[in-house]
Amino acid sequence: MTPGPHHRRGIALMIGATLCWSSAGVLVRSQGVTDAWEITFWRSLFMALFLFGVLVVQYRGDFVRRVAATGVAGFVSACLWSVMYVCFIVALSRTTVANTLVVCSISPFMAALFGRIFLSERVPMRTWVAMAAAIGGIVLMFVESLGTEGASGTLIALAIPLAFGVNVVLNRKMHAEVDMVPTVFVSGVLSCLVVLPFALPFDAQGTDFVNLVALGVVQLGMGCVLMVHAARHLSAAEVGLLAELETVFGVLSTWLLVGEVPSRMALIGGVVVILALAINTAFGLWQNRLRVAPAM
Repeated sequence: MTPGPHHRRGIALMIGATLCWSSAGVLVRSQGVTDAWEITFWRSLFMALFLFGVLVVQYRGDFVRRVAATGVAGFVSACLWSVMYVCFIVALSRTTVANTLVVCSISPFMAALFGRIFLSERVPMRTWVAMAAAIGGIVLMFVESLGTEGASGTLIALAIPLAFGVNVVLNRKMHAEVDMVPTVFVSGVLSCLVVLPFALPFDAQGTDFVNLVALGVVQLGMGCVLMVHAARHLSAAEVGLLAELETVFGVLSTWLLVGEVPSRMALIGGVVVILALAINTAFGLWQNRLRVAPAM
């Protein structure tokens, strides 16, 4: 069956989302501010302001009710997203963009693993094999960085897929349908409040704010909005598969634009992780299509 225009639009929107997300490395490495707490504060603030505008335009007078409607599940989810924001920037300050993005990319595996442990959800054998391969790839990167600050950055980055997995399991346990954009808005506000004491005194100056605004509005806020719209036209598996482009685009852009060359071991480990994710997701999509294919 030939994909329709809505499906193609979903693919284009999701690719746009990954391009936004992948700009983080270049933007962080290209600014004068190096304090992870301050970068996190401004990134979260500008993202929250952008999403506030989106929500006000979209919901008008219903804005407060929509945000409140996310409830306890939405608040817990927002807290976990805040953890991810903080850990992402702190990890970038301690290790390479390639290492950070590759570790973040195993989030779907953490969701599957926690689903198995806490919800007794079935995990296909292909996913167990892919998990093992992905863990092997990350071990390669970690072993290489032992004895350097990069090892701590890799460990901090691991908190991101762990928080993601907990987020997915908690929402499934509570049978919650969390409205993504209001939840991410709340997470931005929470992140600002949490890191503010550590971010003071501010050092950002004029030109720094160009990158900081781009980090909040384009990289995080716009990426989120594009993904939400893409998800209306794509399956969860398709969204997950296309999301892996963030790692590819992020590593390449940082390599080509700011000269941060990944080590040989990081490249090997990264390729192993991305291939494991891509093959596992693509095979799952193929199996699903076989199941729903009409009899001839």
